[in-house]
Amino acid sequence: MNAEISGSGPALVLLHSLLADKGSFDRILDPLGRDFQVILLDLPGFGDSTPMTGGLAEIADRIAATIPELIPGERPIILGNGFGAFITLQLAIRHPGIASRLVLADCGVRFSEAGRQAFLTMATVAREKGLGAIVETAMRRLFSVEFQGENPLLMEERRSAFLRTDMATFQAACHALARLDLRNEIGRVKAPVLVLVGENDEATPPPMAVELNSLLPDSRLTILPRCAHVPQLQDPRAFLDAIAPFLG
Repeated sequence: MNAEISGSGPALVLLHSLLADKGSFDRILDPLGRDFQVILLDLPGFGDSTPMTGGLAEIADRIAATIPELIPGERPIILGNGFGAFITLQLAIRHPGIASRLVLADCGVRFSEAGRQAFLTMATVAREKGLGAIVETAMRRLFSVEFQGENPLLMEERRSAFLRTDMATFQAACHALARLDLRNEIGRVKAPVLVLVGENDEATPPPMAVELNSLLPDSRLTILPRCAHVPQLQDPRAFLDAIAPFLG
């Protein structure tokens, strides 16, 4: 797995979304690096990380094996966004002692029937027509229409990042998320959790975060006004302000 490490202080691992890449944390890296040693990972099949077979559990196991190699003897804070948050949740379930605390941004324990169908449809269209056929759908799931119109250069970069996604990785992730239901396992999470969600998130709507927060043993919920699925890019100041008290 490819990792970029910067800053100094307690270890903080960042895991990115399915429809983005590690560049989705660019706008908060410098501020976080003043207080933390930030470990920014390319998930398998993204950037310079090798693709792998298996579902969320297998990816979580691979990350669990990678973290001690990067930061021996430390229990980092793990912050995941979207797909990265679902993997973080699996990490906490399967490897309870790996993290000191968790930030789950735009996540849940299961999708609605409409949410499951959206993933299956994206996987089918991508297989038949390529990622280019769903790039605008992906961007609408990440950002509000208003934000896209106000940030054309950023959106062009985000489209390019999405189109570099490994096709097999994308399809496998879509199917894994469509099958996801962690209600019977969520009680195994022992670390304190901050659940964040963008008020206007269409990919993982706020009711998913509310349910997640209600099922976690030690959790608190923050809803970020006017944000969608990637709040750290849309409103980095609000995102940092929301996580600061929890990170300590």
